[in-house]
Amino acid sequence: MISKELIQDKFREIQGSICSALSAETGQEFREDNWDYESGEGGGITRIFTGDVIEKGGVNYSALNGKLSDKIASKLKGGDAREFYAAGVSLVIHPQNPFVPTVHMNIRYLERGGNQWFGGGIDLTPYYPYKPDIITFHKQLKAVCDKHDPAYYPEFKKKCDEYFFIKHRNEARGVGGIFFDYLSNDLEKTFQFVQDVGNTFNSLYIPFLSSYKKKTYSEKQKEFQQIRRGRYVEFNLVYDRGTLFGLETQGRIESILMSLPPQVRWNYNHQDMAGSPEAELSKFLVPQDWANME
Repeated sequence: MISKELIQDKFREIQGSICSALSAETGQEFREDNWDYESGEGGGITRIFTGDVIEKGGVNYSALNGKLSDKIASKLKGGDAREFYAAGVSLVIHPQNPFVPTVHMNIRYLERGGNQWFGGGIDLTPYYPYKPDIITFHKQLKAVCDKHDPAYYPEFKKKCDEYFFIKHRNEARGVGGIFFDYLSNDLEKTFQFVQDVGNTFNSLYIPFLSSYKKKTYSEKQKEFQQIRRGRYVEFNLVYDRGTLFGLETQGRIESILMSLPPQVRWNYNHQDMAGSPEAELSKFLVPQDWANME
C-alpha cells in the first residue's frame, strides 16, 4: 500500500534530481519559491531557471487538498465528490538556443471520491529537429515503457499524438512522446512506472543541452523559435488540462503559468519559405513510428 507521504517524498526527490542535473549542465542556479495553496491545504516548491542556456524553465512540485468547481468536477473521475487531493511534478524548459528543443514533463497522483489514479507524460517540441535525435528520444521512452508493459508505449504514444494537437492550427505541438492518465490498476506497480518516467528525464533531455547549447544561430532562427513558441502558448492556454485545472481550482498563478515562454511572436500571416529549414519542421509535426526507425 503506497501512502501520500511516500508519493510526496519520491516526487520531491525527482524534482531535486532534475534540478541538480540542469544546474550542472547549464551552470545556472535556480530561484526557489515555497508556497501555500490558499484555496485549500498544502502547497508546493517552484524552481525557476533563467539565463544564457535555459532562457526560462520551471520545475514545480506540489501536493494539495482542495475543492473542485462544478465545471472541473464533471470532467474527472469520482462522481459527485468535490474534495480532491493532487500531488505531482511538472516542468517546462524553454532553451535560449533554437537548436535545443523545448521539453515538457508531468507526473501526478490524484484522489477523488474514493478513486485513485496516476497520470503524466513527456513530450518534445523542437524548432530545428535532427531526425536521429527524435528517434533516440522515442526509443528511450519505449524502453522505459517496455520495462513495465509492452502495451504501454504504443498506447501512450498514440494518446500523446492525439492530446498535443492544436486543433485550430491543424498541426501537432511537437514530435510527441508519451501521455497517460487514469492509471489505477495495481497502484504500487504503476507508481514505479511513474517514477521511472520522472527519473528518465535527465538521460532524455540533458544530451540536447550538451549537444546544442553552444551552437551558433542567427536572428532569423531566433525569430522562428519565438514564432513557434506562439503555438506552444496557444495550446497551453486553450487546451492544456493541467493549466485549466490549475486555473479552475484557483491554484498559484505563477506556478501554473511558469510553462509560458518569456518571449513570443505572432507575426501576421507568417509563411515559411518553401524548402527552407523552417518549412522542414512541418514534416516532423505529423505522427510517425519514431521508435521503430533506424
